Amino acid sequence: MAARETQLRWLIAEQPLLMYAAAFVVYVAVTGLSLPGATVLTLTYGWLFGFWRCLVLVSFASTTGATVAFLLSRFLFREAIQSQFGDRLEKFNEALRREGAFYLFTLRLVPQVPFFVINAVMGLTPLPTWTFWWVSQVGMLPGTAVYTWAGASVKDLRTLAERGVGELLTPQLFAAFLVLGLFPWIVKWLVAAFRKSTSSTAANHPPPG
Repeated sequence: MAARETQLRWLIAEQPLLMYAAAFVVYVAVTGLSLPGATVLTLTYGWLFGFWRCLVLVSFASTTGATVAFLLSRFLFREAIQSQFGDRLEKFNEALRREGAFYLFTLRLVPQVPFFVINAVMGLTPLPTWTFWWVSQVGMLPGTAVYTWAGASVKDLRTLAERGVGELLTPQLFAAFLVLGLFPWIVKWLVAAFRKSTSSTAANHPPPG
């Protein structure tokens, strides 16, 4: 690919819409069919398109692909799973109806949980498709930004090939991954503080009657 870098740059300059559309379709196909390689694609697109263009493209492509996987799981397996284990899943389904968006958002911020597993499992639940879409769009954005930044920090593949992967390991990148790792705990703390504040307000202002 390093040898074809000039040609790829020329194609993007001459046919930008075609290249962006092709990149979008490829990313949706990979994530929608739960194929490996999404991280590599994000890094590659970051290098090829630059930070901001890649961030927008991958953010929407990854959410679109995730929603495709979500809907495939829902239409292929949900009815069978719910009919077989409906009684056992009743409390779980009820919890998702109440706080499904929060659960999904938290899972999206935990890198140890593969995204294709989240897509498939959430498709088996009563979580609305629109909720899945917008929560995934927001929840996957921090990780997408970090990997896009890593890819965009590669000036050219020839330099990377000559100097090795260490060229990517900058203090800024380490800081970004650190923030990404701490993000779930920060969100958990904020949610706990919000709930405590809400409960305290409700206790101090009981309903009239």
